[in-house]
Amino acid sequence: MKLGKQQRQHRITRLLETTAVTSQAQLVELLAADGVEATQGTVSRDLEELGTVKVRVPGGETVYALPELPSQQIAPEDHLRRVLGEWVVEVAHSGNLVVLRTPPGSAHVVGSALDRSGFEGILGTVAGDDTVLVVADEDLGGRTLGTRLAEVAGLDREDSA
Repeated sequence: MKLGKQQRQHRITRLLETTAVTSQAQLVELLAADGVEATQGTVSRDLEELGTVKVRVPGGETVYALPELPSQQIAPEDHLRRVLGEWVVEVAHSGNLVVLRTPPGSAHVVGSALDRSGFEGILGTVAGDDTVLVVADEDLGGRTLGTRLAEVAGLDREDSA
């Protein structure tokens, strides 16, 4: 069946949230299995309009991902816990700054989740390729915020080298 752009993009969003999609051809096949007709060109435009990015997942494979939730939505705490737990590998701090290290190509996913989370004490984030710079409120400070973020990421249970 032919769907309008909004309905098709909604289906694509659902597929990307539940399936590791590695190529546009795979996405066309998944849509077809769901009864949705779409060409590779249409899917390519949809992915661009949705703001998808390719991220590297454990094992080295790259998959399409939607890094941001709608701007008016706050990421639930379990979503933040999952994102930080999956992607943050190291936490460091200095003054009112916290540096989060991620695998290459993953920092924007963590930065976006933090931006949308409403996490107390975060003034803002800047994401590079494998590093997220988190600016802490002066009253809280980088050490306290870093400790809290490490706890959410599950890094407080590991021995630091």
